[in-house]
Amino acid sequence: MTLSLSLSLSLSLSLSLFLPLVLVDSSSSLLLSLLLAQLPLFTSAQPRRLHVHNDFDKLTNQTRHLLKLTQDLMKEHSLDTEIENHRFKSLPSMGNRATDLSSLELKPTLSQLHADLKSFEHHFEWLHRISRKHQHSSIPKLAEIITQIKTLVNSLQRQMGKMEAPRLPLPSPSLPPHPAFHWEVVQSSLELLQQFRLFCDWATRAFLTLKSKVQA
Repeated sequence: MTLSLSLSLSLSLSLSLFLPLVLVDSSSSLLLSLLLAQLPLFTSAQPRRLHVHNDFDKLTNQTRHLLKLTQDLMKEHSLDTEIENHRFKSLPSMGNRATDLSSLELKPTLSQLHADLKSFEHHFEWLHRISRKHQHSSIPKLAEIITQIKTLVNSLQRQMGKMEAPRLPLPSPSLPPHPAFHWEVVQSSLELLQQFRLFCDWATRAFLTLKSKVQA
């Protein structure tokens, strides 16, 4: 009983000494309270930014892997004549320049890359079908490229959802008639691979640029 009374008196005395100090310095206490209220915002912003950077790193690495697969498959195709780049009328136009990178905007760029990638997906599926018909040796690697394209499409769609980037309408591709000869299959393969190599190179640079813009 005596101990409880003693603790109660001690606590009352401490509060009586501390309370005037708080009242005198009420403006500082208010400022401190405001800063503490903002602390969760500062602490949560850094993990979110880091997560976005990891997403763009993943997109970049997936695109680089596709670029390597494309280059490896191109080495297996060799022609003594020039490639006739006129078979595919609906391939994305790859006229981008390095100077265009500085003007890229996040949402429109993600939307355009997605639309272009979906177009290439349709063209590669066509090439895979005709290669199977001609029993071409590139069938396994074409299948791997298509699988990796679909993986990149899914990753890109998730990133677009996070950034609220709209999906562009996808027109039906204008595909050429099935080639009758083996050399025509090789011509079609090389033309498509060359264009896709340009796309992968551009997309890699674009993802790195977008990452730096988010970082800023």
